[in-house]
Amino acid sequence: MKRIPLYLQILIGLIVGIAIGFVAIAAGGEVVVNDWIRPFGNLFIKALVLVAVPLVFVTLVKGVAELKDTSSLSRLGGRTVVTYLCTTVFAVVVGMGSAMLMRPGDVIGDDVVAEMGQKYADATSTIQLKQSAAEDGGPLRFLDDIVPSNIFAALTDNGKMLQIIFFALLFGVAVLAVPQQKKAPIITLFDSLNEVVMKLVGYVIACAPVGVAALMAGLVVDFNGDGSVFAALGVYAVNVVVALCFLLFVFYPTLAVLFGRVGYFDFIRRVYPLQLFAFTTSSSAATLPMTYTTAQERLGVSRETASFVLPIGCTINMDGTSCYQTVATLFIAQALGIDLTLSQLLTIVVMTTLSSIGTPAIPGGSYVILAMVLTSVGIPAESMALIIGIDRPLDMLRTSVNVTGDVSVALMIDRNK
Repeated sequence: MKRIPLYLQILIGLIVGIAIGFVAIAAGGEVVVNDWIRPFGNLFIKALVLVAVPLVFVTLVKGVAELKDTSSLSRLGGRTVVTYLCTTVFAVVVGMGSAMLMRPGDVIGDDVVAEMGQKYADATSTIQLKQSAAEDGGPLRFLDDIVPSNIFAALTDNGKMLQIIFFALLFGVAVLAVPQQKKAPIITLFDSLNEVVMKLVGYVIACAPVGVAALMAGLVVDFNGDGSVFAALGVYAVNVVVALCFLLFVFYPTLAVLFGRVGYFDFIRRVYPLQLFAFTTSSSAATLPMTYTTAQERLGVSRETASFVLPIGCTINMDGTSCYQTVATLFIAQALGIDLTLSQLLTIVVMTTLSSIGTPAIPGGSYVILAMVLTSVGIPAESMALIIGIDRPLDMLRTSVNVTGDVSVALMIDRNK
């Protein structure tokens, strides 16, 4: 018997969870949901947070260390990485700008916002303390928070993820500087660790249907079936789709026209099969063979450029994911009644850009990174319950954006050697 795809399992979990919540409200069984169902959702969130630190640290070190292959192509390697990072930053800015303009979290009723603020009172008070400290620390306080004084202390605190990323990048660069004979065992070690961590992430993501059902049941009970929450989720979903479609149909085709010497409609015609395939697989890694074919046969990218640029893109270029994470973070902050400072917004930009390097190229892999981004600005990871139920369809569109970004950068690099 053919196994049900994960995205359908999660969708079923979403529907089942909402149904359980409304049945519990009608039957007066809220206590049953809170005591016997919600804990499974909390365990799922904790598992996501649990694997965040090892995932980001190991994948970042591995990603930087593998740049050893660019010794003879250092110029191409540098341009590739810088271009990917620039497109990711732009995607983050698009997500942030759209969320600030549409403000999907404001659709939630004031009484629900107040209730949520009370539920996460400890977290919001912590955020206010951090905001006061940032204001007292001056404009460069943001930079001061990047460098850890004790990496082992940072590794035990998900809120210090920016420091972990800094150390991982520094460690990876140090590995590159070591002679090949000395660094080979280290690279092998991190390659093996990466396989183990990816297995762990796979185990956690496999629990998503049950976790989503439990989270949605608890969410419905919490807000007593308040329609404004679901209306806000609808606006949030539209917000994400609008931002991602802007990247798909405006940003990347413009890059192709300006730097790839390919017409707008010609570019769309050549890449849409890849976008559809990525939409159905929801995995940049699974789409990589077709990404190669599209770049070389449909866009005319040289084999040398494609074989170098595309694998790097599959690892570090997650424009769609970064855009979505920014919208999601701002939506949750708005829903909790939290006004983020400029310093925190900059933290989101840096975190989503750098953590895209550590996002697993598998369905649902962005859940782990979103939990990390939320905690980095003091927002409790548990608040992911608001959006995780409707995330799966959006994940499919994010993957289309990710792979389109990969071939766009490959085209730009190849045409401007």
